[in-house]
Amino acid sequence: MISPVTEIADTFADAVEPASFPKSITRFRNQRWAETIGLGSLDDTGWQKHFGEFKPLNENLPKPLAMRYHGHQFGVYNPELGDGRGFLFAQVKDSNGNWFDLGTKGTGQTPWSRTADGRLTLKGGVREVLAAAYLEAMGVKTSKAFSLIETGEELYRNDEPSPARSSVLVRLSETHIRFGTFQRCSYIDDSDGMARLVDHCVHYYHTDVEGESTSVKTVELFKRIVQATARMIAQWMAVGFVHGVMNTDNFNITGETFDFGPYRFLPQSDPNFVAAYFDHQGLYRFGRQPGQGLWALQQLGGAMTILADKTKLSDALGLYEASYQKAFARHTLSMLGLKDGKSLRTDLEFLQQFYAWMTQSKVPWSQVFFDWFCGEESESRAMSSPISKFYESTEFAQVKRDLMAFEPELPERLQHRYFGEEGPVTLLIDDIESMWKCIADDDDWNPLSAKLQAFNELGDALGSFVKPRSTPR
Repeated sequence: MISPVTEIADTFADAVEPASFPKSITRFRNQRWAETIGLGSLDDTGWQKHFGEFKPLNENLPKPLAMRYHGHQFGVYNPELGDGRGFLFAQVKDSNGNWFDLGTKGTGQTPWSRTADGRLTLKGGVREVLAAAYLEAMGVKTSKAFSLIETGEELYRNDEPSPARSSVLVRLSETHIRFGTFQRCSYIDDSDGMARLVDHCVHYYHTDVEGESTSVKTVELFKRIVQATARMIAQWMAVGFVHGVMNTDNFNITGETFDFGPYRFLPQSDPNFVAAYFDHQGLYRFGRQPGQGLWALQQLGGAMTILADKTKLSDALGLYEASYQKAFARHTLSMLGLKDGKSLRTDLEFLQQFYAWMTQSKVPWSQVFFDWFCGEESESRAMSSPISKFYESTEFAQVKRDLMAFEPELPERLQHRYFGEEGPVTLLIDDIESMWKCIADDDDWNPLSAKLQAFNELGDALGSFVKPRSTPR
């Protein structure tokens, strides 16, 4: 099996050696996705050999590849980026012929590490396992945490008590080709390399793109990326997710959430909520995410002007708002267990009113979606909620009337045992710190396992637990 990346690796990657670790203790194994890509039969020894020592998979990449890219970090262009503590370990197919990347975080230094050690703390790995599973359960397009192995080193960090325990993470994703990959080509004026990259993306990731000329294909590819990015950010906004670091090297071409280090989920609706402690200006605060996604796309479009007409690329950006609005309305209504209303316009008018009330009243975000899943079908349950006083207010009266006008989608979902619980499953900062304390103090992983199982229940109840793609691209 020939990995697709080998077609462009000479221009976009560097072969590297993985770090050697003193220990290899498997802390998380994504068995469901392992079975999807044909790796479910690996025993513990084989799992640690491939995802702790990074011995090559059969008929796959002989050496890991650190990808080359640039990017804007907090609005400032940085030409010294690239995979600094991770690499592309392997590319695999599912039974339907879809390609997936197995990429790493914490595998040691590469040519792009600058002065960093290339390692990952165990707490950082646990946080990513949790976020990826929670996003997936809520139907957000995301990379998946595939493996987390504790490696036995002591790390020193400014933002964690040190020495910190160490780990190595493996992600499963559709691709790691980033906006910054295109930006690098533009920066070094490599139009031939950019053309190869466009052809590669069309062949493997956006196969519906048509066009004989490179210029036309570039514009059509950009349109697909604009729409995919808009949908992804709309999903973030609908579930109250704050990515934290929306640098252009943290966007990929299929609109897939990844590299969310300092993320948060909103405890309550707050457009000014900031996830990253180092985002002092609030550039990537919750309410700015849609605009920041558009800005990142503008940078990608600007890079593509070495192949395509600037005006046509600019026109393609016009697809963003409509794609965002449609996805935002659909995903929010899905989280409420409701069918679409009479029109997108009326849906958006309701949602504007709904979220304005959420922000003004400061109600717990997850509780509201839990209480009113399926709208009118949940009224009696909602009125016995711990926050029922908010639903009895005059401010909620109009919201409630409009909410009741929507038809529930599959109301039998309310019989799922998830909705028999006292309240919603959440992933707030206190939840994470509580689970981590059990691990740090007593090496107790049971609360983490229980939380991950609760996410599975949530996904089943919502009907949005992301299934493997059913057909090849």
